[in-house]
Amino acid sequence: METISAGIDFGTTNTTAAITIPGESPHIVPIEGDAAATPSALFFEEKNDRLFFGRAAMKKYMDGDPGRFMRSLKRVLGTDLMRSGTVVNGQYKTFQDIIGAFIGNVKSRLDNEAARNIERVVMGRPVHFRDNDPAGDMRAEQELEKIARNAGFKNILFQFEPIAAAFAHERFLTVEQLAIVIDIGGGTSDFSIIRLGGAHVNQSDRTSDILANTGVRVGGNDFDKQLSLKTFMPEFGMGSTYDAGTVQHPKILMIPTANFFDLSEWSQINALYTYKSMNQADKYFLHASDPEKYGRMIEVMKRQQGHRLLGIVEKTKIELSDADAIRVPLDFLKSMATVDATRKEFEAAIENNASKILDSVTECVRMAGINPEKIQLVILTGGSTEIPYIRDILCGLFPAATVSADDKLSSVGLGLAFDAMRRFS
Repeated sequence: METISAGIDFGTTNTTAAITIPGESPHIVPIEGDAAATPSALFFEEKNDRLFFGRAAMKKYMDGDPGRFMRSLKRVLGTDLMRSGTVVNGQYKTFQDIIGAFIGNVKSRLDNEAARNIERVVMGRPVHFRDNDPAGDMRAEQELEKIARNAGFKNILFQFEPIAAAFAHERFLTVEQLAIVIDIGGGTSDFSIIRLGGAHVNQSDRTSDILANTGVRVGGNDFDKQLSLKTFMPEFGMGSTYDAGTVQHPKILMIPTANFFDLSEWSQINALYTYKSMNQADKYFLHASDPEKYGRMIEVMKRQQGHRLLGIVEKTKIELSDADAIRVPLDFLKSMATVDATRKEFEAAIENNASKILDSVTECVRMAGINPEKIQLVILTGGSTEIPYIRDILCGLFPAATVSADDKLSSVGLGLAFDAMRRFS
């Protein structure tokens, strides 16, 4: 029987998949509609627990349909949440089953494309699922492997995401080049220095071509978080106070920041909707120094609009790539608040994250034992490489290099299929 294999890039923000059929070049398989990438999102409809994926899930949530919305589940891998699970529409579910439903949907689409059951897959993985936690990193890969096996794959291999992106770009090269791949995804940033093109293309084992890999658990979600905390959360009462004393003896305290941080982190938003969180927030509201602003927080929590708000933050981040300043209407709120966001403020908010990314790139070059001027090609992948501040400081490290930024969202998935073709042939 012919060897058909697949590559799956299960991303924090988006997911892509590709297939390789003998005699054909690997190609991306749209998981939803015609788009190359689908959001890594799920929606459990409350009425009958029907499950929606990707854009359909996001539309259900944005339309206000009753149910449970989830996104950025990749960040749960390797954490204690994988063991504790969560309650969805009154029913306990494990994250293995939740993520498994998403991966199973991807596999079903690949099987339909191939008109047969695909058993071989190369799954993408970040260089580090978790920073400075080797045990958690190994556990995350094992959990993802088990999920893929339960979905129906029998032969499962892994490849670093930046290496996969390099393989996708390699097909365009006519001569050998020394390249660095800069992959800034939703949850992680990963970097690889690799020899591409020339005689290396047809080698089955590319281990000797990979000079160095590094990575850090910082990505687009962290940029969303910092923009939210810096620009949006003050309009929801962050930094304001409440009176924890009595009429005779006032005791003015800052409203704790935990809920604001949860509201700014994709994978933590659902923690806001517990009875304990809402009950505590109501107590702060009764004695808040700025009830109008903190009232917006209460509204978001009680109407479960956290993902909608953070989606607006994400959209603002993207728009600031082309604009110096924008006015953002929060028209889904009863108070009709408006937030003014500037690129300068955004760049200041993500400066620490950018520094961590820069340090990881510098370490990659050091580990490779080369001079930055020797890099001939910079391959950019991942949506956050569109941020001018991030792009400029990284590309500035390699003054002699050509910059390639084709297929930012689909290059990893396609490269994984090329790797699958080589490794399963």
